[in-house]
Amino acid sequence: MIYKLSLGELDLSASKQNSTVVIDRNGQLLRPFTTSAGRWRLPVSMKDVDERYLMMLKAYEDRRFEQHHGVDFRSLARAGLQLLSNQKVISGGSTLTMQVARLLEPREQRTLGAKFQQLVRAFELERRFSKTEILELYLMMAPFGGNLEGIRAASFAYFGKEPQRLSYGEAALLVALPQSPETRRPDRYPNTALKARNRVLDKVVEAGIISEAEGERAKLEPIPNARFAFPNHAAHTAETLVAAKPKASIIRLSINKSLQQSLETLARDALLTIDPKANIAIFVLDNKSGEVLASVGSSDYMSSERSGAIDLTQAVRSPGSALKPFIYALAFENGIAHPETFLDDSPSRFGDYRPENFDLGYQGNVTARKALQLSLNIPSVELLSEVGAARFIQRLRQAGADIALPQESAPGLAVGLGGLGISLVDITRLYSGLARYGVMPELVWEADATSHAPIAESIITTDVAAWYVFDILQGAPPPENALAGRIAFKTGTSYGYRDAWAIGYDQRITIGVWVGRADNTPVAGLVGRQIAAPVLFDAFAHYGGEMQPLQRPKFALIATSSTLPPPLRHLRKDIPKTLDAALKPSLKIAYPLDGARVDLGYSGSQTDHTDLAMKVLGGKPPFIWIANGVPIGEADIRRQAFWKPDGAGFARISVMDADGQVDSVTVRIE
Repeated sequence: MIYKLSLGELDLSASKQNSTVVIDRNGQLLRPFTTSAGRWRLPVSMKDVDERYLMMLKAYEDRRFEQHHGVDFRSLARAGLQLLSNQKVISGGSTLTMQVARLLEPREQRTLGAKFQQLVRAFELERRFSKTEILELYLMMAPFGGNLEGIRAASFAYFGKEPQRLSYGEAALLVALPQSPETRRPDRYPNTALKARNRVLDKVVEAGIISEAEGERAKLEPIPNARFAFPNHAAHTAETLVAAKPKASIIRLSINKSLQQSLETLARDALLTIDPKANIAIFVLDNKSGEVLASVGSSDYMSSERSGAIDLTQAVRSPGSALKPFIYALAFENGIAHPETFLDDSPSRFGDYRPENFDLGYQGNVTARKALQLSLNIPSVELLSEVGAARFIQRLRQAGADIALPQESAPGLAVGLGGLGISLVDITRLYSGLARYGVMPELVWEADATSHAPIAESIITTDVAAWYVFDILQGAPPPENALAGRIAFKTGTSYGYRDAWAIGYDQRITIGVWVGRADNTPVAGLVGRQIAAPVLFDAFAHYGGEMQPLQRPKFALIATSSTLPPPLRHLRKDIPKTLDAALKPSLKIAYPLDGARVDLGYSGSQTDHTDLAMKVLGGKPPFIWIANGVPIGEADIRRQAFWKPDGAGFARISVMDADGQVDSVTVRIE
């Protein structure tokens, strides 16, 4: 007792110095990190290890492990007699518990005093811990050569897999290594490792753990002569979260390892025919939960040629035409246009700005549907001029996107064609907002966690406008490797062929793809539809399952161009083009007032609700009223109209006159 007190408390700190591991939503290893001392020591439990290995370990190292109380005196006596009679060590007498004691409190010299200290600590370990807990300490701390500690790290390094399913030969090698981990390292001394493994196999055959035939077959298994690299999936995401949570030992991501691996392979394969310094980033969101299901920051994390260490899902790049759908969505939301509204695709000038189409050709009179599906530039800029570039940027930012403008200049019409910067994460999240009928998701990176980010505003305030965009993009011409009408998608190509984008979604998921060079150098032939879109459709195929389209909202207006209300058949013009137009009385909604709260009885318990009365001043009759993007009745010469909302909440009310003038207000129905 006095000797035990002189030793002090058992120091367990060494058992807590483990590698931080990042796992996926199902507990599968994505990426481990070395300890502060540069060692691989992965957390492990009994259920993580093949039962055959455990049986071999006990048979070879400690046959009476389950019976003794830390010290096997019979083994010690046998070892002592062998030492006296042979004048050398024939067999050791250490139990697994004693070996754990040595690992917890290592001693450089192998003296009788050090051995006696192990005996005392072994008894103490057996009193404090169960047999399972002691064995798990051994499984985690045993040395396996070099900077490998623990069965799990050794299994990954020598066999490239978890230790849950080991062959007899693999299990025997892992039993043999801790006895002399440096001299038996299979990557350096394969012949020595082979002999040590075979001695283990002979002993477990003798003990009846495996049959003689199984032992002979196991001896034929090759010895690994090199180490495997440790798993390194979702490397950038793992690195970021470990830096943010330095004290965490296990970080569980929302990522699905199977999907992540398949998309990393897809990214590598897709680059075989592109510029050798180009790279690919892929980002996948679950639309319902906002969980990040996969994040491929680059096609090869270790490639210096491709700048693989840069997380290109977070890099700010020019989106080209990839943000055009949000211009159209705002136009639909505000009653400026409908998918079948005719737009003019002909050479046009907007002040000093004269945009051109990608192919330098023009389509003439086209519907908004066709203009977006063909990604025509002139109609998009014309719509943006009506929506307002500043308002467009403001809506993107309010929805949570980090938008970069050149030297923070005032937004001009060029922002609609890629004259801004945005990351793949943000643009994918914006499209996910479209998939959620305008409601933005909050990103969830860790499994079983909820986002603590501030609630972002909706990217679109009406489900009808969001569905119009989905319906249009679902009909966009697909790349050659895909079928039409499967997903809603849009591509983009930045100026100078520096960035190729493709973002697609259905009701389930949204996937974003970016292709380019990290150093922003142009790449010949880098066009979104030709390069990024095929990767996008392949990514959806890797996800699997049936595509799920968005359901059409109740108030969506299904019409042809000829059957639309007259003010919606062509793009209206708010800005007076002539002196006569400037002198016309301006259109103004007199009631309800913008920003007003209107009590129609929806917040109470009554079942009868009052209609909303609406009144307009100025303008030229007939007038057409629009609520949340949906026309209310037919054009009417009267200046007063009534509307019955379908429930409480915010509503966007617009009125349009015969000359195309429009005024809008936002009210809260209560």
